[in-house]
Amino acid sequence: MSDFTTHLAEGIAFIIGPLEWMMLIMVIGGGLYLMLQSRGRPFLYIPKAFRLLFQKDQAKGISRFQALSAVLAATVGLGNISGVAIAIHMGGPGILVWMWITALVGMIIKFYSCSLAVALRQYDAFGQPLGGPMYYMTLGLKKWGKPLAIWFSLAGLVGVLPAFTANQLTQSITTILPLNTTYALNDFQIRLAMGLILAALTAAVIFGGLQNIVRVASNLVPLMVLFYLLMGGFILVSQHDQIGSAFTLIFEEAFSLKTAATGGFWGLILLGVRRAVFSNESGLGNAPMYHGQSQTKEPTDEGLVALLGPLLDTLVVCTITGLIVVISKAYLLDLNGILLTLEAFNRLFFGYGDVLLLFMILVFGTSTLFTYAYYGTKCFGFLTKPQWGYYYNFLYVGSIVFAAIATTEIVVGLIDVAFALMCIPNMLAVVLLAPHITRKIKTEWGS
Repeated sequence: MSDFTTHLAEGIAFIIGPLEWMMLIMVIGGGLYLMLQSRGRPFLYIPKAFRLLFQKDQAKGISRFQALSAVLAATVGLGNISGVAIAIHMGGPGILVWMWITALVGMIIKFYSCSLAVALRQYDAFGQPLGGPMYYMTLGLKKWGKPLAIWFSLAGLVGVLPAFTANQLTQSITTILPLNTTYALNDFQIRLAMGLILAALTAAVIFGGLQNIVRVASNLVPLMVLFYLLMGGFILVSQHDQIGSAFTLIFEEAFSLKTAATGGFWGLILLGVRRAVFSNESGLGNAPMYHGQSQTKEPTDEGLVALLGPLLDTLVVCTITGLIVVISKAYLLDLNGILLTLEAFNRLFFGYGDVLLLFMILVFGTSTLFTYAYYGTKCFGFLTKPQWGYYYNFLYVGSIVFAAIATTEIVVGLIDVAFALMCIPNMLAVVLLAPHITRKIKTEWGS
């Protein structure tokens, strides 16, 4: 790296330290508080959540299936495929345990935050719902709601930029496809070209608005998730004799006495929480922005559908990815991010796993680019006027080109800082407003 990028990476690392500890307290502490508030009852209604997913309410907005598909398009993908590899590279296989624990807590957070997004929302001049953290903050917290909503929205303008996705997409494409020999291009030229192509594809979708985004996401994401589960499941079945030893290694390293003795134990937990939050976005406040647009009339119905997100993207997809990375032993190589996952799949799927995975990454990654744009328009629209949120798309598309040529370390660091700054006000608001939803639980499900 150049001196500038080195200093920038060091500055980000200095800033992220204290913020990560605050995020740890907010996500784990706040999530455990919500678990006690609900007595864990939403977990008992997971079958109902799947039934609700395909039911429609006769109201304006998007369907519950579309809302969850859009959220999964933003989370199931590079966060689960590349993010898990980054976590294992940085903290070892034991990091998966802390990602699983955070996912369970995250399911309760998603339930409460997305229930609030329906319970406390506004409507525009056309009767369309306007929901999300900035709305349940201002409507539910009369004194501090507005400042918290502004804080959240400002952080969101950076946090939802497609930096990580564009960077990892470009890196995977330039690694697998021999563009440098085929077209005699250097690495910078290839990255720039890929950035421009991704920017053009994204612009073609996001300038069509919310309905266009959710229509594309709901068509692409379910098929790609199924394809990934089939491919990953085949690999794990073919390596079934290695699964037991992989789990043993994961739990041994998660609770390693050596790690605890050297003072790295809490760092391991912190890294697991950070990557789990990056993977399923629990506590950040992104998902409520889509679920708040749902046709759902009953807040807890939307909350139940929303808790399926961490269940699918972290407890299922991340586990498959993590096991494949561990069983392949690719994590022992000096590889990081998407390159590590590609190597793991290549080793365990007849030498063609990386090519098939690249195809899925392209679909997952581009769908993430499409759906993340809406978060930014909501944040910008709240800070200005809802109808002005559209103009954020220009900044969003331009940032794709920058991210394609930036280093992974800087991109991941910037997003982690912004995510922490989004998480703090959102979790504070969710915890303070939780009694609204707890009362609904008691009324609808019995005390």
